[in-house]
Amino acid sequence: MPDKYSAVWVSHSSMGDFLKCPRSYYLHNMYKNPKTGHKISIVNPHMSLGITVHEVLEGLAEYPADTRMNRDLLKWFDEVWQKVSGKKGGFTSNEEEQEFKSRGIEMLQNVTKDPRFLTNKCIKLKRDTMPCNFYLSEDHNIILNGLVDWIEYLPETDSLHIIDFKTGKKEESESSLQLPIYLLLCNALQKRKVTKASYWYLENDKIVEKELPDADTAYRDVFEIALRVKEARRLSKREGEEKIFVCPKGKYDSVTKEGGCIHCRPYEWIINNDKQTESVGIGGFNQDMYIIKK
Repeated sequence: MPDKYSAVWVSHSSMGDFLKCPRSYYLHNMYKNPKTGHKISIVNPHMSLGITVHEVLEGLAEYPADTRMNRDLLKWFDEVWQKVSGKKGGFTSNEEEQEFKSRGIEMLQNVTKDPRFLTNKCIKLKRDTMPCNFYLSEDHNIILNGLVDWIEYLPETDSLHIIDFKTGKKEESESSLQLPIYLLLCNALQKRKVTKASYWYLENDKIVEKELPDADTAYRDVFEIALRVKEARRLSKREGEEKIFVCPKGKYDSVTKEGGCIHCRPYEWIINNDKQTESVGIGGFNQDMYIIKK
């Protein structure tokens, strides 16, 4: 029987870290502050905006479809925003915070005017205190985990429509693993077939329907990257993280502050106590949270 505690857990964000920069993956997902024993994470305004808007919209799934939009979304958003207000949300000025908060308000105003499928029946994948997860491979002891933003039930075909809420201005890349991972999670954790997938770009209130990936292709693509992550972790135990988790732009030099890439460099600043970083407390899953000063 595989052991979940010794398994390699992978997700859209962790595999994305690995593909962008293995050093970034190591510093974000494996490295622990020797003083606190905690992993480290960086908060920024874009992340805080996404977290708050998602919490409100995903929270609607807790209510019956016919009364779901009776909630005051703006009041709810304002309450949730308190958790990310100020430096703990990565904001370095009141003006910056108000700019991002205003964007969130506008998104939810658009949703209130036209909630689209939010008033239809939806389903939720079973989960406990951890994100939804399943064994991508028991033989390799790899677990895939993630959260699907919204799953609309389509009664006419007894099938599902998976939707990803987007709070950023940039459109998702065609090579993104997001939809393949959502499809794999839905296929593993419930019985109905997924027949539709969409991104909802909330800032301009645009829904973009995407072609569903083939399930076998989705599994192959995700599993291939997950295996690379596991192999890198295995080799690092034998040869050391510095040799295996290497930035493609070269090693960061803490003296000259050269080297590294935009993905790993901010974490290098943190572990080297650079004055550009500031601790803002403990976040979810006992992570040491930092902001990067502008």
